[in-house]
Amino acid sequence: MITFLDGRLVGALPTQAIIDVSGVGYEVFIPLSSYDKLPAVGEPIRILTHLAVREDAHVLYGFMTAAERDLFRLLVNNVSGIGPKLALAVLSGMSVNNFKAAVVNSDVPVIAKISGLGRKTAERIVLELKDKLGVAAAWEAASAVHAPTPEQKQANEAVLALIALGYKQVEAHKAVREIQEKGEAKSAEELVRLALKRMAAGR
Repeated sequence: MITFLDGRLVGALPTQAIIDVSGVGYEVFIPLSSYDKLPAVGEPIRILTHLAVREDAHVLYGFMTAAERDLFRLLVNNVSGIGPKLALAVLSGMSVNNFKAAVVNSDVPVIAKISGLGRKTAERIVLELKDKLGVAAAWEAASAVHAPTPEQKQANEAVLALIALGYKQVEAHKAVREIQEKGEAKSAEELVRLALKRMAAGR
């Protein structure tokens, strides 16, 4: 099992990164949450990995934090019908802390808005993760310490609203992040309004 890569970032897209490790280039599929945390191209990087072995390929999935990889593995190993692709979609559509809060609170509608899921899959996620002994209890105990910030909550609401309006997850995520970085908006409603203007103008 390959547990991490230590090398140099050669290239990056919102869905994948290429890491040069001693002259060998590794293609790693990543969620948007990890893409945000990548260093600049050419800089050193250590990325945590999960190796999925299929009949036709060995596929590496990469994560910039242990929490992201832990949630990915929890979904893939414990929720029926969730494979690596959907697990990445979950991490791309919602922060780890927001997702944990949604499961603890049985907030199916919020989870169902994630691109690629749906109500039935969201219900299965809540049911099967809450049934795992200690998972929900541990998340509840940690929620006070690791609760998402108001900014994270507003950003997540804005991204989900834009996806519901038909925009691609990558575009919505990028627009909201850029607006927040510039301090142009605070509420989810303002973020959505400015993001719509930005994307309509092609910026």
